Amino acid sequence: MTPTIIILALIAAFLGLRLYSVLGKHGRDSEPALPQADDRRPAPVAHAPGSVADAPRTAAPVPAQEMVYEPAAEIGIRAILSADRNFDVGRFVNGSKAAYRMILEAYWKGDRDTLRGLCDADSYEAFDAAIAGREARGETLDNRLISIEKATIVSASLAGKTARVAVRFEADIAAITRDAEGRVIAGSMSDAVATQDVWSFVRDTDAAGPEWLLDETDAE
Repeated sequence: MTPTIIILALIAAFLGLRLYSVLGKHGRDSEPALPQADDRRPAPVAHAPGSVADAPRTAAPVPAQEMVYEPAAEIGIRAILSADRNFDVGRFVNGSKAAYRMILEAYWKGDRDTLRGLCDADSYEAFDAAIAGREARGETLDNRLISIEKATIVSASLAGKTARVAVRFEADIAAITRDAEGRVIAGSMSDAVATQDVWSFVRDTDAAGPEWLLDETDAE
């Protein structure tokens, strides 16, 4: 193994560890929308590991090609920055993309433990119910997140001590649903579908850790 490969491996391991610190492991009460009941479509469902070098903690405009939030979200971002000096826009967006992948893959696999750690109570219950329904029908999902083309903060707000940030994900997903005998009953792995999901994350700005939890999901 060359020195370059060793260094890249160490960097990857470091980023993986930082990812967990972005969203944390414990949930809080909120009122998220339920995921789609039809499991033949990937459930639209934030954005947990993942980290980048610390970006300046400012909401000042940046070049268009680097914009990670829409202008309408700027006032809310500034309010969150004023209440939480640990909030970092660039790191949040990168962490949200990692969480998007982790939550979708956990849902597809029926991994309730991972979902419980990344979602608030209501969001977890919705996923759990959808997984239970799929299990009762004897169906399994053979889905794959091909790529996340873009992640953009579309809104942000601070209500009391509760920070809320919504991110629009544009992604390509290949999906297959199989019945109890393993037969394909929906979808295709050879034809990825372009999706747009808006996920909202919440955090108590008084919390000691940087926990952001999935609070609400929607599809555009």
